[in-house]
Amino acid sequence: MIYLRSFLFQLFFWLWSIGTAVLMIATYPLPRRANTWSLTTWAKGLIWGLRWLADVKVEVRGVRPTGNALVAPKHQSMFDVFSQFALLPDACFVMKKELLMVPLFGWHGLKAGMLVVDRGGHSTALKKLVRDAIERMKETRQIVIFPEGTRGAVGQPGEYKPGIAALYRELNMPVTPLALNCGSHWNKGFIVKPGTIVFEYLEPIPAGLKRGEFMRELQTRIDTATKALEDSGV
Repeated sequence: MIYLRSFLFQLFFWLWSIGTAVLMIATYPLPRRANTWSLTTWAKGLIWGLRWLADVKVEVRGVRPTGNALVAPKHQSMFDVFSQFALLPDACFVMKKELLMVPLFGWHGLKAGMLVVDRGGHSTALKKLVRDAIERMKETRQIVIFPEGTRGAVGQPGEYKPGIAALYRELNMPVTPLALNCGSHWNKGFIVKPGTIVFEYLEPIPAGLKRGEFMRELQTRIDTATKALEDSGV
């Protein structure tokens, strides 16, 4: 049954995603809100497909940020990205420059005002990231940055990158850590395992901590809560 459910969901995922991406071309001449609505609708469709085709429920714990916010999730699956369009009012992701080359996806990212970072640009890239983030905050958005930078294996602590520390310092605002267990159900492969994907928005880390203290606190909170979700077997 798991193979059949996985096949049905994967078929739905690609048809729904490609169809939505093509239709979203019509939003290019429209205000960004049209693009935001389209991304939200697409993400909600994926959550529906997971529930009814793959027998995977989505549960949200904690307080979801609204207004200007800085969110730092664990990164195990592409669903970590997709889901936030449905769960946050106006998610703005930090995305690597290479993704701009992906047809439709990259174009929609630009239209959505995502924060594009050149990971080979080092300090210059970080300065640009901060400048762009300050501009996005004028639109009242939730900036989402994966501290690890890339997807990691389930159960493995990642290496936290300096981007989140730069945003935390320069924006001078709290950071909401986000623990999750997406990788236990839908990772890089074909199989989608039944169960419950949990997104747990943790207590925000207050602004003003020194860099080292902040990074230790962030990693401890995210990795501890994520391991608890994985060990719970939901």
